Amino acid sequence: MQICCAGEVMIELAAENSGGLYRRGVAGDSYNTAIYLSRAGLQVSYLTRLGDDALSDGIIAHLADEGIGDALIERVARRRPGLYLIDNDAQGERHFHYWRDHAPVRELFAQPLRLPVFDVFYFTGITLAVTRPGLAHLVALLGDLRARGCRIVFDPNYRPALWDDIQQARQHCAAVLPLCDMVMPTFSDDAALWDCHGIADSCAHYQQYGVAELVIKGADLVSHVFTAGEQVEQRAPAVAALDTTGAGDAFNAAYLAARLQGGSLRDALTSAQQLSAAVVQHRGAIIPRAGNRAECLRS
Repeated sequence: MQICCAGEVMIELAAENSGGLYRRGVAGDSYNTAIYLSRAGLQVSYLTRLGDDALSDGIIAHLADEGIGDALIERVARRRPGLYLIDNDAQGERHFHYWRDHAPVRELFAQPLRLPVFDVFYFTGITLAVTRPGLAHLVALLGDLRARGCRIVFDPNYRPALWDDIQQARQHCAAVLPLCDMVMPTFSDDAALWDCHGIADSCAHYQQYGVAELVIKGADLVSHVFTAGEQVEQRAPAVAALDTTGAGDAFNAAYLAARLQGGSLRDALTSAQQLSAAVVQHRGAIIPRAGNRAECLRS
């Protein structure tokens, strides 16, 4: 099973404690998903653009350490990756501060791009936002991949600050949704972006685009899955959250890994909720690597 994850990877500064110390890491929404997919035993490549600086060298080393292919990564002279800092409130909810305006990933789809054949191509609304001038080339790439048998998986991951206005975000999402086989939104994003008033609204919105498998991360730790023949709803056990950064990315990875490895909808939801719960009990988007694949999905 060959998977390509595309998007932005940044230097992460996550609070180590309440004393103002920060730990440096590497993260980014589609990148986090790529890490957890690789830890689940799948073959993953990452598509992005980096600089030629020492920070970019560190990202390449991190990819290698996680067993993720970097052959699709372009290195750009005299550029460096973006950076973000995480602050957390008492409930572990994260607040981000970004320095990313000149990151080379912004030109990821500036030119036409043809990739090798993959079984799955995964990207997000953040990928869409930071590369938005290249929308036509991204749409062409998705169409080409799908025509060659690749499944397209999309998490809309709406972040208003990345867009000029809501209409721009809606237009870009509407351009890619007809090409998506699986969509994995968060309901609060659907409420903000599409003015959805409940799970039924979200379901109807995506089904109009022909989405075959819809996985909605809902309120109160309840997740919902809709396919043509089955609907599943499941609540995750509550845990004390230290930092919610990367929880949705981990959820997506564990769900997708389970489904690609033959798991049922409910088994996939269980894996997704377990890994997401583990992630929120650690600082930063990526938890320390577990000793084996099964432990990673159970922890």
